Amino acid sequence: MSTLVALLAGIIVGIGIWLAIGGLAGWQLLPDRSQLAASTARLQQTATRAGLAVLVAMVVLVVTRWPVAAALAGFGTALAPRLLGGGRARQDAIDKTEAIASWAESVRDTMAAAAGLEEALTATAVAPPAPIAPAVRRLAERLRHQRLTDALAAFGDELDHPSSDLVVAALTIAARMEAADLGSLLSRLAESIRDDATMRVKVEVGRQRLRTSAKIILGSVVATVIMLMVLNRSYLDAYDSPGGQAVLAVVGGVFAGGSWLMARMSDIDLPERFVPRTTQKASR
Repeated sequence: MSTLVALLAGIIVGIGIWLAIGGLAGWQLLPDRSQLAASTARLQQTATRAGLAVLVAMVVLVVTRWPVAAALAGFGTALAPRLLGGGRARQDAIDKTEAIASWAESVRDTMAAAAGLEEALTATAVAPPAPIAPAVRRLAERLRHQRLTDALAAFGDELDHPSSDLVVAALTIAARMEAADLGSLLSRLAESIRDDATMRVKVEVGRQRLRTSAKIILGSVVATVIMLMVLNRSYLDAYDSPGGQAVLAVVGGVFAGGSWLMARMSDIDLPERFVPRTTQKASR
């Protein structure tokens, strides 16, 4: 018992020393509010999908008595938003890109009214573009107790977007070197970012046909299986044997692989971030 107490005491002392050193060194030991909220939302979404997948798998197992079908149904339920949905997430990415361009123009216009860079950044928090409004407001809050360059770095990490890195890099250089032509630079960046958003819209419209085709194919297969289960169950008796389950696993694997490939073709890959600040900080 005394050994266990000594071990726990040593762990507590070690954690205390680590926290003290981290506080003195300025490490970010805990995630900020935005990171914590995002992590909580992702955890809740994952738990909901997992629970629904298990429920669907159990229902399919009870109805069909096919373990392979149950596994495929659970797997498909868990990945259905990724394979067949995601439209909201893609639209959010487009909206965020356009919002970054609008915010860059807002900073430029505010600075044109004889405002300094820090004052202009604070002023944009009054009516920021909706998709990045929380991040812009937190930037204004950081400016009250952090250096401008540090606040901009945290802002870029929070947005975590290649386009925002370009704007943040320009603002950081202006803060350090007092760039005289920042307004025209922000104009060119905003135009480039908005062109990127327009390209994403065009690609999204073109690839929507792929997702529609996938939904029609998978829906037809599921409807056919349900119809046979209800109207002619004996037609599916071949799948009751181990060999039938093996064949079903192969067929299901082909459909799963095809669905994944179609979803992969319909995605828009973002380039790597312009300035991987988090990696740079961790390597110091």
